[in-house]
Amino acid sequence: MNRLLMIGGQEIIVIAIIVLLLFGGKKIPELMHGLGRGVKSFKEGMSGIENEIKKEIPSEDLNRNEQQPQQQSNVLGTH
Repeated sequence: MNRLLMIGGQEIIVIAIIVLLLFGGKKIPELMHGLGRGVKSFKEGMSGIENEIKKEIPSEDLNRNEQQPQQQSNVLGTH
C-alpha cells in the first residue's frame, strides 16, 4: 500500500502539466495563495485547540501524565 502513495519526479511533472493546462499560468499563483491561506488558517486553528486544552488541564496533571509512562517503563525493565 505504501508503494501506491509514493509519488516520484515523473508523476509530479505530469500533475504539474495537467494543472497548468486546466487552470492556465495566470491562475496558478492565485490558487497557491489560497492554499497558503488555508494552511495558515488550519495551523492557527490547531494552535487554538492546543491552547484551549492546556488551559483546561492543570499543568500538574500534564507533568504527572508525562512522568507516568517513564516510570512504568522503568518498572518493566525497558527504557
